[in-house]
Amino acid sequence: MASAALLKPLLLNFLLTERCYDRFFLEFNLLDVPCLKLLLSKVLGLGIIAGSVMVKLPQILKIKRAKSTEGLSFKSVLLEMLSITGSMVYGIRNHFPFSSWGEALFLMLQTLTIAFLIQRYGGRTDKGVMCLLLYFSMLSVLLSPLTPLVGVTFLQALNMPAIIVSRLIQILTNYRNGHTGQLSALTVFLLFGGSLARIFTSIQETGDQLMILTYVVASSFNGVIASQVLYYWKVTAHKDQKTD
Repeated sequence: MASAALLKPLLLNFLLTERCYDRFFLEFNLLDVPCLKLLLSKVLGLGIIAGSVMVKLPQILKIKRAKSTEGLSFKSVLLEMLSITGSMVYGIRNHFPFSSWGEALFLMLQTLTIAFLIQRYGGRTDKGVMCLLLYFSMLSVLLSPLTPLVGVTFLQALNMPAIIVSRLIQILTNYRNGHTGQLSALTVFLLFGGSLARIFTSIQETGDQLMILTYVVASSFNGVIASQVLYYWKVTAHKDQKTD
């Protein structure tokens, strides 16, 4: 009984609603479809967040190892930062569950690191530091009451064009180069899988059409980049061997 009393708050905070807890543990109705969908969504959401802690780490390590950001577009990274920031601020300001937007926090920190490394290895460390300062100043304003909710919604609406343009820049960069350079295959595939899973979790946890459509668009373009990684796999591997 004591363990059940300890388990209940944990389940209610992270995985289940009061109704679903009663269905599963008091009524023993383990086949309640809406509750099963909610549980799956919560588990997926928390899994995405856990994965997002390291999703871009392979990309960062690859850049550090090569001391180069060849094949990575700074403009594309900046637009991706806009998209990630929009999702994170929109989720926070609308009081959505952390499991529905939490990965944006970790993706933001890692993408910001990549943006800084692009500047650093391009010989522009001072500009990289300035970018960091400007970003966190902007973020504090967006999260404060100084920015009305309608402004945050507009920022989220900008996600789709930002995603489309940022991914198109990367797709065209890969096409022009004829390889994917320092783009990490593992990071690309994790982002693709995560955006696909986010479609389901957004439907289940928020029902927000704007957020759902954003992840549909992101999944489509992430899928194209993942296809390019596979298509240029041998060329990129050969180029990396020559560099080494």
